Amino acid sequence: MKLLFDQNLSPRLAADLADIFPDSTHVHLVGLDQQADAQIWDFAQSNQFVIVSKDTDFADYSAAFGFPPLVILVQTGNCVTSAVEALLRANEPTIREMAETGLSGLLALY
Repeated sequence: MKLLFDQNLSPRLAADLADIFPDSTHVHLVGLDQQADAQIWDFAQSNQFVIVSKDTDFADYSAAFGFPPLVILVQTGNCVTSAVEALLRANEPTIREMAETGLSGLLALY
């Protein structure tokens, strides 16, 4: 499973979480940092990425268009990158279960 981090999250997260989510990347690293959410959505869908964002627009996309791609909505407010990393690490089993079962396309983490 690979994650695609949105522009509102640090590009460092892809490398920091590579041990549990290999092949993850950031929108900046794939040239999507200046693109509309629809293009990010299409890229994630075409390339089997899970979108990780603080942007509720992706939750709206999930409700409107279904899934894939899966969306992880990080709702921690302003915090340091290490806190987001810890949150994703702590929820790795839930993230994997969501991907494996296909029962839900949106996971909100607080």
